[in-house]
Amino acid sequence: MNQRSSNLLDEALGLDQVIEPWPLRGQVVAIEDQVETSGSFVLHHLLKRSLSPNSSNVTIFIAFSQPFSHYDRILRKLGCNLVSQRDNSRFFFFDMLKLQCPGITPEGGLIALYGKIHKTISALPEISWKNVSIIIDDLSLMEVAANGSSDYVLDFLHYCRTLTSEFDCSLITLNHEDIYSSEDRPTFFIQMEYLADILIKAEPLATGLATDVHGQLTVSNKGRNKVSNFHFKVKENVVECFYPGRS
Repeated sequence: MNQRSSNLLDEALGLDQVIEPWPLRGQVVAIEDQVETSGSFVLHHLLKRSLSPNSSNVTIFIAFSQPFSHYDRILRKLGCNLVSQRDNSRFFFFDMLKLQCPGITPEGGLIALYGKIHKTISALPEISWKNVSIIIDDLSLMEVAANGSSDYVLDFLHYCRTLTSEFDCSLITLNHEDIYSSEDRPTFFIQMEYLADILIKAEPLATGLATDVHGQLTVSNKGRNKVSNFHFKVKENVVECFYPGRS
């Protein structure tokens, strides 16, 4: 992500001033996108920022969507080596695609996952706790893993929410807004919007598709009482963010 887009997105997220302590500590960040307008680049940007070489941040990544190689390939293009970060105990990757728990209920599996997250954080030096980010990609596939039980997902998210209070860490989630009808949105989806200190929405342009603009971002930062809106264009190695009419 280039300097221009980094500054615009970082300003909206409150990441433009300091790296340490982690500005998102103790906060819940919810990213919502749509099938035709992916918000994954925001998640990748937050992952890269959390693993900045100038910080001591630690990231716990819960992957229901893609294998490790997928994220490693993308982050290498952004100048971040996840293998190195994993070897240095700054990046902990939980590959839920390989989760095999014969005889264990989906609820039991999520409880066990929470236990592993809690154990991982507890094993870190206490000074690092407030610099931990828990990232989940993504909630809709977590619901699938829970055999469609939104209640199990909601319980798990509440468990993780307590970690932001207990350890002052951050919780970052990605979910797909338009796979649910407005009447059938699961409770955990609505609850995440309520709990989120920062809500980020990636949506198509109201005017439809455009060759030079791929979508728009709306960042609602409750802590700053500020809403930012700008357009974005996804390129091979960068995502450019800009205000409407300034592409």
